[in-house]
Amino acid sequence: MEKIGLIVGNGDFPFYFIEEAKRNNIPIYPIGLFKTVNNEIKKSENYIEFNIGNIGEIVKYLLLNDIKKVVMLGKVEKKLIFENLRLDKYGERIMEIVPDKKDETLLFAIIGFLRLNKIKVLPQSYLMKEFLFEKKCYTAKSPSLEDEKTIKIGIEAAKALSRVDAGQTVVCRDMSVIAIEGIEGTDETIKRAAAYSDRDNIIVKMSRPQQDMRVDIPTIGLDTLKIAYENNVKGIVAEAGKMMFLNQKECISFANEKGIFIVGKKI
Repeated sequence: MEKIGLIVGNGDFPFYFIEEAKRNNIPIYPIGLFKTVNNEIKKSENYIEFNIGNIGEIVKYLLLNDIKKVVMLGKVEKKLIFENLRLDKYGERIMEIVPDKKDETLLFAIIGFLRLNKIKVLPQSYLMKEFLFEKKCYTAKSPSLEDEKTIKIGIEAAKALSRVDAGQTVVCRDMSVIAIEGIEGTDETIKRAAAYSDRDNIIVKMSRPQQDMRVDIPTIGLDTLKIAYENNVKGIVAEAGKMMFLNQKECISFANEKGIFIVGKKI
């Protein structure tokens, strides 16, 4: 069976991929980018860690292990990049030639470098299609007509935000946008919204307008649900077909218990 490299950021998404690969008898070589990678992933066979700026060392490792295909999964927060970045000569060159430092620009520069070395980046949905959000309401509670008006505004705002690659999440209430995602990430955006609105917040998370399925597919999981409940959220809306829904059974059970709706919307 052909080996697959797994470039690992933070969160649970890479762990689910490793479990699916095991079920399919596919040998996986996880490459952690941060010290904060999920501890269960660190226990995986073949796990190794590199600084995110050591792109040359990562490619060398892949080639030495005859790995020609990789999947890139997990959160890569800019805050962590800026705090821990140690560039090798290849990383320095990439940073010199990119026109800007947007997430998407940097990710595609890295994909280009991998391709130059005959390493193919697979879609993040590889082995994971059953985890994609569907167009439906997952929970016993569904949005009211007033909620739908707020959701519509949230979708417009989240799409505008993603077009400039600033973030993909907004928090809304009563047809108003309360908070938009920046460098701090989704969880901190939810917490910040709660400082301004003490009830009935709705999280709307969208993909980029031209979402490349190889990179940075937005995800919702149990950690997000728990933070949502702690911060006055009544519902979560995600884009169907372009976002991942992790811990689905646990999330739906938790949401039903706490009276939160979860909806996939086809845009």
